[in-house]
Amino acid sequence: MAPPSSWWGSEEQRGTPVVVKMDNPYSLVEIDGPGMPPSDKARGKNAKQFTWVLLLRAHRAVGCVAWLAGGFWGVLGAVNRRVRRSRDADDEPDAEASGRGRVMLRFLRAFLLLSLAMLAFETVAHLKGWQFPQHLPGNLQELEEQLQHLPEHLRHLPENLRHLPDHLRVPERQEIQGWLHRAYVAWLEFRVDYIAWAIQKLSSFCILLFMVQSVDRIVQCLACFWIKIRGIKPRIPAASGGIKPRGTARKSADVENNGDADDDADGYFPMVLIQMPMCNEKEVYETSISHVCELDWPRDRLLIQVLDDSDDEVCQMLIKAEVTKWSQRGVNVIYRHRLSRTGYKAGNLKSAMACDYVKDYEFVAIFDADFQPNPDFLKLTVPHFKEDPELGLVQARWSFVNKDENLLTRLQNINLCFHFEVEQQVNGVYLNFFGFNGTAGVWRIKALEDSGGWMERTTVEDMDIAVRAHLNGWKFIFLNDVKVLCELPESYQAYRKQQHRWHSGPMQLFRLCIPAIFRSKIRSGKRRTW
Repeated sequence: MAPPSSWWGSEEQRGTPVVVKMDNPYSLVEIDGPGMPPSDKARGKNAKQFTWVLLLRAHRAVGCVAWLAGGFWGVLGAVNRRVRRSRDADDEPDAEASGRGRVMLRFLRAFLLLSLAMLAFETVAHLKGWQFPQHLPGNLQELEEQLQHLPEHLRHLPENLRHLPDHLRVPERQEIQGWLHRAYVAWLEFRVDYIAWAIQKLSSFCILLFMVQSVDRIVQCLACFWIKIRGIKPRIPAASGGIKPRGTARKSADVENNGDADDDADGYFPMVLIQMPMCNEKEVYETSISHVCELDWPRDRLLIQVLDDSDDEVCQMLIKAEVTKWSQRGVNVIYRHRLSRTGYKAGNLKSAMACDYVKDYEFVAIFDADFQPNPDFLKLTVPHFKEDPELGLVQARWSFVNKDENLLTRLQNINLCFHFEVEQQVNGVYLNFFGFNGTAGVWRIKALEDSGGWMERTTVEDMDIAVRAHLNGWKFIFLNDVKVLCELPESYQAYRKQQHRWHSGPMQLFRLCIPAIFRSKIRSGKRRTW
């Protein structure tokens, strides 16, 4: 049966109205049942809901603006701190360098403010819908061609109608839109004529650099595969006096008997100096000092310098107590502390090399505070110097004890493994040159002296001394099979500080060394590695 209907044919709705109310002012809802006419109360509640929605969106917009402002202020603070840190890197800067730093800081601030002003201007222009004119007549000939397309009755107007009086002149579009629009159009014309060309050339140059770097990486990877296939690696000369290759492990007990093992009777044991620069290393000093003091080398031919630049008195006492403990066990280890940290690590190493007793030693091995060499480290590195008087550096590979700690350490492990496995190994085999990693390496002291010693002019003193030594004709060897344990930064703050130290000096070093590179007598193939 069809539902009953009224006399005008519409269906009659039945039922009880249902009202659902919630105490939350953000979700006040009323559902009307069938037959309930719309009420003013419902419309009032819907308007109230709409008002709350607008307030919420306004609150969110204000929060977003506050977040952007805070981020911008934080960026400005970081820039200021970075510039101050770079200016204060040297404790005694000359007046000229200080003046250049202030000028650079002002230039950076002005450029940043100009960039922000142009960004705001572009945003306003976009919101107003301003567009660059697609076509502007370039000369009168184009204008005549456009007039030919006018209707016949407009082309033959009387002469008096073609030239209107000045007070009846039709205003131009730019005059109607205002001076701000004219300024924007002028900026666009300037950008098209001058800035766009420079950006295109710069983009092409960056693409060229990317292609060169890509080709370099491909060639290095192919060379690394070839090294693995052919088993190419530096070999210890057979005349080194019975030092066993890697795989025949030696016990640390050889340290206790001054290295007088039967197979080391005719060994090659030159005088070796070990330097351990450190600064406020409370967490790792004990482990690193113990590993270095357990090196398998005759004690009368080994001296360990613990170069402490700590400004914490507690840390100084702890490191000094550890050195005293190993000294009482018969290890030749001394503790040196500087009152002034001039030059940081480079100044620390330079100060230690100035000691009178250094002239009695032929080689120097460097270990940072978090490195843990194996007892056979010196016996796997020092013998390479015997048969090659032109060899200046033997660099070992890093191995990481905490590479699986978190995602950051895993990514660092991938990056550094490529650096050692591909870059360092290939350059060492085919070019006899690579960048010194600052630690886990053995230098011939004569090579350091001929190259000018440690300099404090950059934050990458290890790269600096490597470049100068290579330009003086010294050769390097990278041992991929000799690994030294160390730790990776596990927090982002520590990682950021490390990367700042590693990347703040190469461009400055390039500027300082580029004249010497072109004046050097090394082959052009090796120059291209720079």
